[in-house]
Amino acid sequence: MKSNKKVVTFGEVMIRLIPPGFLRITQTKSFDVFYAGAEVNVAIALANLGLPVDYVTCIPENDLGDACRNYIRQFGVGVDNIIRTEDRLGIYFVETGSVHRGNKVIYDRANSAFAKIKPKMIDWTKVFSDARWFHFTGITPAVSKDAAETCLDAVKKAREMKLTVSCDLNYRGKLWKWGNTRWQRRRIFVPLH
Repeated sequence: MKSNKKVVTFGEVMIRLIPPGFLRITQTKSFDVFYAGAEVNVAIALANLGLPVDYVTCIPENDLGDACRNYIRQFGVGVDNIIRTEDRLGIYFVETGSVHRGNKVIYDRANSAFAKIKPKMIDWTKVFSDARWFHFTGITPAVSKDAAETCLDAVKKAREMKLTVSCDLNYRGKLWKWGNTRWQRRRIFVPLH
C-alpha cells in the first residue's frame, strides 16, 4: 500500500538564466528564465513520479519570489513551508556548451534570502509532522554557515522523528566561503553516521 506521508526536500532555489540556442553569455541580448536548484529539482522529479513532496527554502517577498513559488507549485510540489523575506533571490547563468565547448556556469548567490536563512526560522516539527523522508544535498551547507546550521537542525529533528534522511553529497568547492578548515566544512555531516 502506498504511503501518503511526504518527502521533504530543503535547499536553495535560484533563477537560472540561459542565453537562447547556443549563444555565449557575451553574445546574447536576452536570457530564457527558469527556476532551479538541486533540491527543488529532486522535489519536482518526485512529484512527477506521483509522490507527495514538500519543498522548504527561503525566497524573497516580491514578484520574483511569487513567480518562483508559482513555478514550483505547478508541478504539484507543496510550497506551504517556503519562508519569505525581504532579501534577494540567488541567480545563476548557464552558457550551454556546443560541440567541443563545455557548459559554463556563473553563480550570483551571495547574500541571497536562502544564504541568510536562520536556524529558528523553520519549525521542523511542523514541517515533518506528515513526512517520512528528508532530503538535502551537500550544496546546502556550503551556501552559508546559517544554511549549514539550519540544515543540521533539520537532520537532527528528522532523525528524532524517525524519518529516513538522504543526502546527495554534491560538492561545490566554489561555494564554501565560510569555515577555515576542511574539518569545519565536513562537521555538518557528523550526525548522519
